[in-house]
Amino acid sequence: MATKDFTQAAQDAKKKKKKKGLKVRGAGKIRTKALPIFTRQLSAMLGSGMPLVQCLMALEEQSEDVNFRPIVSSVRMRVEGGSMYSEALAAYPGIFDGLYVNMMRAGEMGGILAETASRVATFLEASGRLRRKVKSAMMYPIIVLMAAIILASALIVFVLPTFVGMFSDFGAGLPGPTQALLDISNAIRNNALLTIGILGGLIYGFIRFKKTKKGAYMVDEMKLRFPLLGKLSQGLAISRFSSTFSQLMHSGVPILQALDIVALATGNLVIGKVLNEAKATVERGEPLSTALQKSKYYPRMLIHMLAAGEKTGKVEEMLDKTAEFYEDEVETMVAGLTSMIEPLLMVFVGLLIGSIVICMFLPIFKMSEIINM
Repeated sequence: MATKDFTQAAQDAKKKKKKKGLKVRGAGKIRTKALPIFTRQLSAMLGSGMPLVQCLMALEEQSEDVNFRPIVSSVRMRVEGGSMYSEALAAYPGIFDGLYVNMMRAGEMGGILAETASRVATFLEASGRLRRKVKSAMMYPIIVLMAAIILASALIVFVLPTFVGMFSDFGAGLPGPTQALLDISNAIRNNALLTIGILGGLIYGFIRFKKTKKGAYMVDEMKLRFPLLGKLSQGLAISRFSSTFSQLMHSGVPILQALDIVALATGNLVIGKVLNEAKATVERGEPLSTALQKSKYYPRMLIHMLAAGEKTGKVEEMLDKTAEFYEDEVETMVAGLTSMIEPLLMVFVGLLIGSIVICMFLPIFKMSEIINM
């Protein structure tokens, strides 16, 4: 009966979310910074015995995010008007996603909202830490690559023509590599607007393509197949699957409802699609581990741990351990990739800039031969 009530409540909230879908300015910043703090403080207040409305009122007053404060106020007023807390949250899907809303709904129905809020806060904090580590590790190579491309472009477009101009007075032909680079420089200079337009069009086209269902799926599939970053992308998705699924199971969310949420929370459509397909297997009464065995994207260790949890009735504990393992593995991979990418990046930048400089100096070497003749 409880499962039916939960499913009905989830369906009602889903319909309301489709109708309203209220947009929020600065939603990304709220999700990453304000929401974990808000959830942790809510858990502490509820745990001390404060009524929910009073907790929301206090959190509204002390919120430092000007965009988040009116949302807390709106949620409080909806709760005061008789709505369930989870229903009030579902009005803002840009801030409170399916995972957050459904866990709060399960906490409400189980009478353990304070404990659930604490669990959600821990999950958000851990996810935030992992995301920041990956971003900070990737930021350095991206900045170095951008700087190298800008420097190389400046040398080709502005410095090379001036440098080569000094050699043209002698009436001798340019060396092959220098001439090829000069042709590229002239093409860019003479068609600057066209070049910018083509580059802008390619970037815009890729962004638009990535936003389509097919494009997003193809990009996520490429991430998993990429030589160095494929394992990292897979590790991140599996870590999110394990931790998210564990939290939902701990909160008492029905498994089919949980699979819908986890499929979106993995952050990878390819891995999420496997979970959507696994629902049919689970509906027939078969274990989830059996369905995941058919996919090459779910590691054997995860499947064995999940199967062991299903046999012993300790799925949540096994998933917790699996999540910890893959979080540690992702951190190790990030550290390893960083130490590997740095020297490779330096070699690439050195070869790129060095090749351009050599092409610029080749005419000077040839000039000395002409003078000696």
